[in-house]
Amino acid sequence: MRKVLAAAAMAWFLPVGAWAETTAIVIGVDNYPFTTSLNGAVNDAKDIDNALKKAGISNITTFYDAEARKDAIRASWERAVANSVAGDTIIFTYAGHGAQMPELVEGSEPDGKDEFLVLPGFNVERLQETFSESIIDNELNSWFMEADAKGIQVLFILDSCHSGGMSRAVSGKTRLAPAVTAKIDNPSQESVAGAGISDDSFKRVTVLAASLESQPTPEVIIDGVPRGALSWSFARSLEGKADRNHDGVLTRVELEDYVFSTIKSQAEALQVPNFVPGVARSEKEVVVRLAGASTETTPVPVEEEGWKPQIALAVEGSGFRPERVVDGGAAPYRWDAASGTFFTPNGDVAGEKIGEDRLQQVVDKFILLEFLKAMAAQNPGTVTLTPAKDIYAAGDRMKFDAPRSSYKNLLVFNLANTGEAQLLDAQSGGEDTKPFSLPDLEVVKPFGADHLIVLATNEPIDALSALLNKPNVSASDLLKALPERFDGKDVQISIQPLYSREKL
Repeated sequence: MRKVLAAAAMAWFLPVGAWAETTAIVIGVDNYPFTTSLNGAVNDAKDIDNALKKAGISNITTFYDAEARKDAIRASWERAVANSVAGDTIIFTYAGHGAQMPELVEGSEPDGKDEFLVLPGFNVERLQETFSESIIDNELNSWFMEADAKGIQVLFILDSCHSGGMSRAVSGKTRLAPAVTAKIDNPSQESVAGAGISDDSFKRVTVLAASLESQPTPEVIIDGVPRGALSWSFARSLEGKADRNHDGVLTRVELEDYVFSTIKSQAEALQVPNFVPGVARSEKEVVVRLAGASTETTPVPVEEEGWKPQIALAVEGSGFRPERVVDGGAAPYRWDAASGTFFTPNGDVAGEKIGEDRLQQVVDKFILLEFLKAMAAQNPGTVTLTPAKDIYAAGDRMKFDAPRSSYKNLLVFNLANTGEAQLLDAQSGGEDTKPFSLPDLEVVKPFGADHLIVLATNEPIDALSALLNKPNVSASDLLKALPERFDGKDVQISIQPLYSREKL
């Protein structure tokens, strides 16, 4: 036993490039014959598959739609565990529906419910016959313990949800299937045994879920297509964007910092990711080795990453056409001329009573916001808005905080729902920047989508600060100045969406 433990300990501290291997199992299900189908889960799985290959991981098994059968997935897991040794890693990712059911083992769950992954063959109307086409959380506990006991590290990416409701009327589908109300007659032995395994039992298992247990996981529009924000963020992490020190390994802390920031901006603050365990086991805990990922330290111009200075816009009830818009797109922005309501591709109300005279500024705001999101994907910062909500009502008060930065210069500004740009703070010339705080923000008219932006850099900011200090500065003005000065430069971007309406 001592020799086994010693071998496992040595494997855990192997240097980068040593013999530790990574195996991946990637699942994405859009097509559900017996419940609402999804639009972005297969996009997620294919993106992760490609990113894994870029990271130098070639031992990958994928399951798309009908391929995702319980027996095939279980067999793939068994092979991965059998072929791995202490110090190796198994990455297991799932994008698709989740659901809840009454707990199989009484008293095993605080809320009395077990969660499960919904595979295509599961039919709640034929529960007892088809429940074998689901993977219950207890079964995953048993699977993961098989690997953990062998000294194998497991990283489970769960882009799904099991409960929760949304306050914002987004149009994307939610990855939540109807709950099961009846109890299963003959649960699997694994699901019963796994009920006795708690999160604290694992030494080498890390779970990253798309949202808190109380939240839904919506599909959102990223780069014009439906996606899960967690899967998108994890794929970018595998490409090396989360590897802050460019050492070819992704630590738990690096992954955590990256996904929290990018999910907030890409999902427009609709969800908060959830790590288990809640904190890293150590500051240098490695979750993925990125042998083939880019270690490039020079920022890439965002047009090379796919950004264009335009958005797809559907205009309803008017022949007016602003500049820098294109027709079509699977999920365009939308402007209703009669009401003046401006909608995001996710279906959110981004602005109210927007007339032709302000439409160009709002369009340019979202072109600029897409530019800032593309920059943030390369170097995201961290900001907080408390209390955290997906939408605020008139009169609500909150606090906005940006921490100290190692950069010398800092700009804080708001991109308002009207398309106006409002300077909040400018710091320059110091060794580093000081923390910034707005301790008493209040929601007032006009309502819609504001975006608080924190830009930290060593590049000069005086000219941009002077521009923002002028009266009536719009996003259109910033769109002319900001990309020219900062694209392809070392700039850290933090984005805090703030959605509001008069009443909830």
